[in-house]
Amino acid sequence: MRALILLLSLLLVACSTDQKTLLPVDENTTMLSIWGRQNGDKQALYDARSALRRPLDDTTLIAQQQQATRSDDNAARALFRRLPNPDLELYIFPHLAGSEGVPVPGYTTVFPFYNRVQYALPGERTDPL
Repeated sequence: MRALILLLSLLLVACSTDQKTLLPVDENTTMLSIWGRQNGDKQALYDARSALRRPLDDTTLIAQQQQATRSDDNAARALFRRLPNPDLELYIFPHLAGSEGVPVPGYTTVFPFYNRVQYALPGERTDPL
């Protein structure tokens, strides 16, 4: 009996609210204004971000399209990009070589940091952050 009374009272309380009290209807209200009220009017933030965006020039756009287009020769390169392999530059000072003491001028040589070429897995980031 108590359960029935409790259920009946909950049903009456739920139906006693008015729609206009919960969700006021205004003819001048738009979705953008409702969104702005709920999110603290982030339209100014959106406008500031839009001003900072760089427009793409034609050469950059063409380069991106060519990179995105796959063909037989660039399919493997597009999936498996080479990881950066920095060079180690070594300067050899002038010195005397061999038993006869032949003079060797100073020179610079370059060694790759890793002995093998390393490839990134598909989807792995290769560009610097």
